[in-house]
Amino acid sequence: MRVLLLIATNLAVVILASITLSLLGVGPWLTRAGIDYGALVAFGFVFGFGGAFFSLAISKWSAKHMMGVAVITTARDEREAWLLSTVTRLAGAANIGVPEVGIFESAAPNAFATGASRNHALVAVSTGLLAQMNRTEVEAVLGHELTHVANGDMITLTLVQGAVNTFAFVLSRVIGSLVDSALSRGEGNERRGPGIGFWIGSMIAQVVLTFLGSLIVMWFSRRREFRADAGGAHLAGRQSMIAALQELQRVESGALPQKLEAMGIAGDDRVGGLRRLMMSHPPLDERIAALRAGG
Repeated sequence: MRVLLLIATNLAVVILASITLSLLGVGPWLTRAGIDYGALVAFGFVFGFGGAFFSLAISKWSAKHMMGVAVITTARDEREAWLLSTVTRLAGAANIGVPEVGIFESAAPNAFATGASRNHALVAVSTGLLAQMNRTEVEAVLGHELTHVANGDMITLTLVQGAVNTFAFVLSRVIGSLVDSALSRGEGNERRGPGIGFWIGSMIAQVVLTFLGSLIVMWFSRRREFRADAGGAHLAGRQSMIAALQELQRVESGALPQKLEAMGIAGDDRVGGLRRLMMSHPPLDERIAALRAGG
């Protein structure tokens, strides 16, 4: 239901944007440039959401291969048995299907959750996390990640990214056609297709709009971290969640590949200025303060 509602909402926004641009008279410019306006919007929607959903569909497979995750099917020792039983218990408390559980080799503490469905997810923790945190802190981290799964954050983030991709694709072509129309004004012969102004204008606009859209995606990613922290506190205890975040402050969590960065327990806290707008996670001190305030 969440997916259908968000797709319907984004489709409605695309249609509204299409109508608005038509009322503004953008259609004739695109037609003169040899571009079918309706086909552009339709292709932009398919392109924008298609790529995002394909990435989501293979997220578990790609995460396992990128990080070398060893999925635990049968516990080989007491540590793995505890990990499986803890995830099973927390998943039941969060009212979701028990996800696959895995461990990946990394000296730095980190964990992530991914998957196309809240009932068919993957939760993985690093060897460094298990070695450097006590079990109450690890349980809080697992609760944080399972809250992401329960909230459908992977799906929602994919839909937000899909909407951004769609608008960047369509609007960059509109801008390119306007640039091309301005450059070709006064030419004697009727244009039979897009000119160099269209391609250059579209490429530049695509880069700029994608960057601006990324600011929206990262803002959403930061907001969901506060909700996941609150969920981890609910499942494993507020003090345990605070202690886990404080431990991450002390030892610095390991970097994940960019494709998985937003799904990790923490990001890079060492950035400032405008670069903070591109952070996938809020600073750890802000997250700790929110938990202490009861957020």
